[in-house]
Amino acid sequence: MSIDKNKRDRDGKPKKQVKRVKRSSSPSSKRSNKSKSNSQNTSGSDHFYSKFKPKKTKEDYRNEKRVTKARRDAYYEQKREEERKPFRQTSETSQKHPSKAKKNERPRVKKHERSAISQQEDQIRLNRFISNAGVCSRRKADELIEAGLISVNGEIVTQLGIKVTPKKDEVRYNDEVLKLEKIVYVLLNKPKDYITTTDDPLERKTVMDLVKHASEERIYPVGRLDRNTTGLLLLTNDGLLADKLAHPRNNISKIYQVELNRPFTQGDFNKMEFGLELEDGFIKPDDIAYISGADKKIVGIQIHSGKNRIVRRMFEHLDYEIEKLDRTVYGTLTKKDLPRGKWRYLTDLELSKLKSIIKE
Repeated sequence: MSIDKNKRDRDGKPKKQVKRVKRSSSPSSKRSNKSKSNSQNTSGSDHFYSKFKPKKTKEDYRNEKRVTKARRDAYYEQKREEERKPFRQTSETSQKHPSKAKKNERPRVKKHERSAISQQEDQIRLNRFISNAGVCSRRKADELIEAGLISVNGEIVTQLGIKVTPKKDEVRYNDEVLKLEKIVYVLLNKPKDYITTTDDPLERKTVMDLVKHASEERIYPVGRLDRNTTGLLLLTNDGLLADKLAHPRNNISKIYQVELNRPFTQGDFNKMEFGLELEDGFIKPDDIAYISGADKKIVGIQIHSGKNRIVRRMFEHLDYEIEKLDRTVYGTLTKKDLPRGKWRYLTDLELSKLKSIIKE
């Protein structure tokens, strides 16, 4: 602090002048100044600043990627070599010592053996071939075989259970060569007063009269509907699919709309829901409900049993008479946009959905 004699205050005394030191306003500069002063005072500062590495260039990153890729490729190549090693050892031991060959060694199938295997997979039973050719059912085909009316490649066959290859073997019936038919799937909305059969000795109306223009191939109904029962009925010449749909283990579900002669009481509804004991055993529906917005005389019932007249017998057991019985759903098929008495072909989507619910 210094005194300037030329500058005086109000009292006439010389004014004191204070020298001010300039300070930086930013806090970062303060920290930098402190760090510089500390680095000058502390020992080993040169070693601390030498730890910082220079920035990597693009070429350095590329070199690192190349090294990483080479290591990864070498690792996976080693893994593949370890997987191939056991098979090499088994092949070498089997060549030197056949008795020491491992059981899990991959068998090599020769070309002529492959053709034999594929030929065996393409073979089908003779009665099924005759049925698919549209001659008759498989049961009647067995009768034709036993009667000596069928020949395979010029030789008469009388033994049941023989298999044939459709692409190679020539099957004849009454000196006519049989050929496999095109598989056809027809869905019919059956009307009343038609019998579900291929032929009737009493010459009554059958469902075949309704689909006679559907196909040149011989098709037949899958399952059965009573004469007075209406609704969905599938007809096809695919015997394998028909057998699977009719088999009890597949539990193909059917939904019926039932119209009774009097209202269905709640007590009888509960009895039906818990199951009934009929003359041929216990039966229980999968589901039962009143039709919403309709009279209580109309009931919907879902069932998978394929017993004869099962729905009618269930309601007759409770002293009801069925005035109308209509099958609205069969498996995954519905009668949407299919008027009564009309038929149509199944779409690919409908066929795939129907096959998806079948157990192999």
